[in-house]
Amino acid sequence: MDDAAERRFREFVETRSVALMRLAYLLSGGDQHAAEDLLQTALAKTAARWGSVDNPEPYVRRAMYRQQVSDWRRTRRRRETQVGALPDGAGPSRPDAAAAVDLKLTVRTALARLTPKQRAVLVLRFFEDLPEAEVARILGCGVGTVRSTTHRSLARLRELAPELNALEPEEARR
Repeated sequence: MDDAAERRFREFVETRSVALMRLAYLLSGGDQHAAEDLLQTALAKTAARWGSVDNPEPYVRRAMYRQQVSDWRRTRRRRETQVGALPDGAGPSRPDAAAAVDLKLTVRTALARLTPKQRAVLVLRFFEDLPEAEVARILGCGVGTVRSTTHRSLARLRELAPELNALEPEEARR
């Protein structure tokens, strides 16, 4: 990589790393270290092909999705982490600012307990707001698989965090 290309790559990393890290964090189920590894791997692959990459952000995102798919194919089974129940009065219906934090923690904990495949499908469908066909293309599966995985993942999410069912639609968007 020549000096100009290296400078462009560094500028890309500096300007887009926060958004890419957020995606990696979601894909890894809230594991900061795994997210850092995922992003670093994707950026290393991008750097190796920097000269032929026309649009770097979609390239890095696709590299992260594919790396995550490879990771969950390698480790098919994983144990769930048991967590305690929220104390009385700590639910999402509290009107103060702590309610938003409680909601985020509840969602994060529930997402972390999903399988990596389920988590990836939900992140792509609802965080990235991609259509089913695009999710299927990225993950290398059929649209029917994306639909059924989305359905099962949402059902599992509702099972893991039943307090999310009681939210008003406006609260759920936050």
